[in-house]
Amino acid sequence: MTHHQPKLDTSPKVSDEVRKTTCYMCACRCGINVHMKDGKVAYIEGNRDHPVNRGVLCAKGSAGIMQHNAPSRLRAPMKRVGPRGSGEFEEISWDEALEIATGWLAPLRAENPEKLAFFTGRDQSQSFTSFWAQNFGTPNYAAHGGFCSVNMAAAGIYTMGGAFWEFGQPDWDHTKLFMIFGVAEDHDSNPIKMGIGRIKARGAKVIGVNPIRSGYNAVADEWVGITPGTDGLFILALVHELLRSGKIDLDYLARYTNAPVLVNMDPDSAEHGLLMRDEDGKTLVIDRKTGKLTPFDQKGVQPDLSATHRHGGVTHKPVMHLIAERYLDPQYAPEAVAERCGVTADKIRTIATELARVAFEEEIVLDHEWTDFRGETHKVMKGRPVSFHAMRGISAHSNGFQTCRALHMLQILLGTVEVPGGFRFKPPYPKPVSAHPKPHCKVTPGKPLDGPHLGYVHGPDDLALKDDGSPARIDKAYTWENPMSAHGLMHMVISNAHAGDPYKIDTLFMYMANMSWNSSMNTRGVIEMLTDKDDSGEYVIPRIIYSDAYSSEMVAYADLILPDTTYLERHDCISLLDRPICEADAAADAIRWPVVQPDRDVRGFQSVLCELGAKLNLPGFVNSDGSQKYADYADYITNHERKPGIGPLAGWRGGEDGPSDGRGAPNKDQLQNYIDNGGFFIKHIPDAAAYYKPWNTGYQDWAVELGLYDSPQHYIFDLYAEPLRRFQLAAEGHGDRQPPDHLRARIRETLDPLPIWYAPFEDGSVDTNEFPVHALTQRPMAMYHSWGSQNAWLRQIHGHNPLYLPTKLWEANGFSDGDWARVTSAHGEITVPVAHMAALNENTVWTWNAIGKRKGAWALDKDAPEATKGFLLNHLIHELLPPKGDGLRWANSDPVTGQAAWFDLRVKIEKAEAPAESQPGFDAIKSPVGQGPDHLEWKVGQ
Repeated sequence: MTHHQPKLDTSPKVSDEVRKTTCYMCACRCGINVHMKDGKVAYIEGNRDHPVNRGVLCAKGSAGIMQHNAPSRLRAPMKRVGPRGSGEFEEISWDEALEIATGWLAPLRAENPEKLAFFTGRDQSQSFTSFWAQNFGTPNYAAHGGFCSVNMAAAGIYTMGGAFWEFGQPDWDHTKLFMIFGVAEDHDSNPIKMGIGRIKARGAKVIGVNPIRSGYNAVADEWVGITPGTDGLFILALVHELLRSGKIDLDYLARYTNAPVLVNMDPDSAEHGLLMRDEDGKTLVIDRKTGKLTPFDQKGVQPDLSATHRHGGVTHKPVMHLIAERYLDPQYAPEAVAERCGVTADKIRTIATELARVAFEEEIVLDHEWTDFRGETHKVMKGRPVSFHAMRGISAHSNGFQTCRALHMLQILLGTVEVPGGFRFKPPYPKPVSAHPKPHCKVTPGKPLDGPHLGYVHGPDDLALKDDGSPARIDKAYTWENPMSAHGLMHMVISNAHAGDPYKIDTLFMYMANMSWNSSMNTRGVIEMLTDKDDSGEYVIPRIIYSDAYSSEMVAYADLILPDTTYLERHDCISLLDRPICEADAAADAIRWPVVQPDRDVRGFQSVLCELGAKLNLPGFVNSDGSQKYADYADYITNHERKPGIGPLAGWRGGEDGPSDGRGAPNKDQLQNYIDNGGFFIKHIPDAAAYYKPWNTGYQDWAVELGLYDSPQHYIFDLYAEPLRRFQLAAEGHGDRQPPDHLRARIRETLDPLPIWYAPFEDGSVDTNEFPVHALTQRPMAMYHSWGSQNAWLRQIHGHNPLYLPTKLWEANGFSDGDWARVTSAHGEITVPVAHMAALNENTVWTWNAIGKRKGAWALDKDAPEATKGFLLNHLIHELLPPKGDGLRWANSDPVTGQAAWFDLRVKIEKAEAPAESQPGFDAIKSPVGQGPDHLEWKVGQ
């Protein structure tokens, strides 16, 4: 019989057209090619020319097509017609929606702008939304960083002018030892995966420090299953060993840090612990060549790490003395910390030895001449090929700020920051604290706020306090409770507004912040706060405006819904003013643009703010004749100038001789120029400026030319963070602005100018014998925002989430496959399915974050596994710590920045009978978009 080969089209036509834009499925901001057929999205792949992902695309990015077509998409503006939480809405026109919003907000702006609390979630347009809030005049604005990773950002800025994630990256081309702390799989996933692949191909070693061995830690050559909340103690033990063995980079410390800067050591002085400065405010060192006192940055100065200075009867010691005295103390020896950290003393010593060996015996030398800020020309660039990366795992603790500072100190002592083989900043970083704004909070009815909301304080004078000393902001950011807040405290907004502490608000305006479910501690309590009424029958929080693209849990609790588009239907700006896509070798920014038009009555939220701003007559949004200044967000991106010649985008600015980079007048064709280039702009750094950025005159001049700075911003790293000491001095009774008495001891103990470690606050608030187990969450690589589990493709990867238990707890409780457990904290109780995981710290349990969904939300079936077997640990966490018996309720946050301490949670585990569904159970929400089809299918093209 003759075999007949079937006729197959082995090269089907994928698309009629390819439109290049930027992914929005996580915070990587990868470049994507959106293949179109008959004007519809047919296929999404990575853009090989894009600097972030170079064609690589993960499951999230590929599944963007399902996000764009999700049945849970909102369809039109809505106003609530039933009680809050009922899900009963009426669709209305945009004209009516904007009229309602204007009617609520205009009187507030005219009479008391602080009555508006405007907080945004995981958007990427914070420079724009903050500009809108500043023009409205409310002090109450921030984004999600306060409950995400502000400890990481603030600690990095205060220590070295930048941090991990969007601020910098390892030198993937040259590093030989890569150490990661607390990194889950959701952040920066494609670049890290690509980077780890590159360094492992060269034989470099990867060490993962994380209680959980998944993702990056699973492919690490060595895994350190540390006890949660003890990373800082472990790091300081490494510092102890490096100092004890003399394996620190003394030349680097002398040249580029404040290790040689002199500190006032007179305990009776009002300047005790402050750095010695000249009349121009420059810090002072002793020059090794002359033995004289001199500003740190003078030409030819060689700072001395050991010389002391006596002046006016007061001895001044260099910071290096204080570092040695503190960290050589036996309390930081490996034997002293091993049991608490869950890491053996031998392991600590071995890692310290490996760090030192690679740093000092495998030095990298590049043949690039460069000139430093003291005028000295260096023939080569020397580097220590050890690099670090860290994220939320070390940040989301009540000791997270100091832990992050400790990690930065470790890098700096090894001389591995901004050198070949080490950690490198991404433009527009590095930026010293002095280059950032300070927070502003002065409210004037009918006028804009007196300056930017967020920033970096230098001392008590910069706190956001009213004349009577009470908090100026509803979230109590920049107060004595958390003086260096930097990103605000979004997790405290609803509870503070409900309590009227520090004052009542009228309208809560939120964008893409799922605060009635997975983005809140104390989820049930927050739901009750959103629906609570006062004695007169009015809602305690009178009005809630909410914008989202999808029918999330939060939608049901709003009074007015402003429906957003999907990311493929709108303009977005990934700006150098905000969260850029830069690499260490280049400045870069990007856009999104409407590759398709919405098929629903929805509008991009930023464009809605342009229109709403004009209706409210906000100065930045109207022309001199009162007409609307920006037709939409695309118009704003093109024509807004933060200062002359500097706009949201750096590429293709206008100029007399044609488009220019960085600086220039608005260019009407700018967005089209971006589209023609694949959606991004990139400007490479010259070779001679690629490293030593804070001290390299070549880099500083390049940055000024591009518009990153107005003038060179040379500075040295702050191993000793003087702003922290200023708060300690106030707590000791010095200065005009004084903290409340009940906070004095905590400020003295936790705001130390040198990194310290203290036990997580929950450890001291609960009986750890009753609640002996640590409980954590991680975001999976296949999902990022809570919206991931509405995605038909991604649901097949993570349709529900078990609680993972280590072998010790699994066997001690007699668990078997298919069992359920009752998990109890000082705040609440859940009953959930469990699974065994051997590669896990023996006293820690964990689960994936945000998989569990409330019935009725996200257009999911009421019996969807996310709603029946999925769950949240949030039900076990409270925004306040358990009472201590002192009559006070302390925030479950870091005392320095206010970051939510999600990962301090302590629980106990018991075997339980399997309920029909995960507990606690909540009534189903009535969804304004109804339930999606059982079978999701569509055909694009023929």
